[in-house]
Amino acid sequence: MILTVSPKMEILALNLTEDSEETQYCFPNLKGSCLRSQTLILIKVAMYICMGFIILMTVCGNLLVIISISHFRQLHSPTNLIILSLAFADWFLGAFVMPYTMITYVENCWYFGETFCKIHTSTDITLCVASLLHLGLISADRYLAICKPLQYRTSVTMHKVAALIGIIWMFSFSFGFGVILSQVNLVSGEELFINYCTGSCILFFSKEKAMVAVFVAFFIPGSVMLALYMKIFCVAKVQARKINFSLAMTRAQCDKKCTSEHRERKAAKTLAIVLGAFLLCWFPFIMVLVVDPFFDYSTPTVVFEAFGWLGGFNSTCNPLIYGFFYPWFRRVFKIIISGKVFQNGSSLLNIYAERN
Repeated sequence: MILTVSPKMEILALNLTEDSEETQYCFPNLKGSCLRSQTLILIKVAMYICMGFIILMTVCGNLLVIISISHFRQLHSPTNLIILSLAFADWFLGAFVMPYTMITYVENCWYFGETFCKIHTSTDITLCVASLLHLGLISADRYLAICKPLQYRTSVTMHKVAALIGIIWMFSFSFGFGVILSQVNLVSGEELFINYCTGSCILFFSKEKAMVAVFVAFFIPGSVMLALYMKIFCVAKVQARKINFSLAMTRAQCDKKCTSEHRERKAAKTLAIVLGAFLLCWFPFIMVLVVDPFFDYSTPTVVFEAFGWLGGFNSTCNPLIYGFFYPWFRRVFKIIISGKVFQNGSSLLNIYAERN
């Protein structure tokens, strides 16, 4: 989830710069236009190629996850339903948010108007919040599956999970668009910096609002999820020891139960890595967002852009994590690439034919 940020002091510096023959503006015919990037054309081309490749990987990788879970009935489970919704958020980010961010980062100009700037930023925040809440729901799902398996089988259903996912999307949408449209992130007088030059699209937080937003939307949920996963792995370790030393169980019973519990623990491990990747990718940007107001918004734009793109790169990482840790995902990938997915009855294929 890429958030476009341009520090106040740098905007002021750009507008106070004296004109020269080589000075280029985002909108040359408009007074008060932002300066356009003076980067060499070869560097711009390289940036477009690298960022374009990341966008393509994000869109294709998450589309593969969406097709896999939607098509194959054996993958229709509460956990995979959450992963499906998370993949949709990542796919939407890659298809409709990252391309505009790429152009803005390379050209240092927002060409798409003030109204679409608000829509773009609101969508960006919506998807970021939705991803974090999906990861929280996954943490709770894995906690029940590993720590309270009997309760999980009876209480966690597709309909309940779908309802929770719907609530997550409604809350994320309300939060993302509510923050920008109501300008609750600002305090009196800071509106002066939002459209200081024509061609900018800025996400701006006051000191107090930045602290509140980060702790409520990032640190508190992240801490709860990490605590849940620590509990999960402690319980999983105890369960593994009990299985290894159980003598009353027949070999057939052990094979069946061990396979099921092994699959649950492996899913928890993989999804914990997904959570860790999210926190690592977004932590640098979140910290800069918190610290920057206390240094008079003097952080260079390039730092915001680099950390913002790192956060968006998280959406590219998730399908790669699934492919590396889930044999069923690799098998589904081969089925889709080979075209067998179009054959009659392909949705009924045994995806878990190979033990994972």
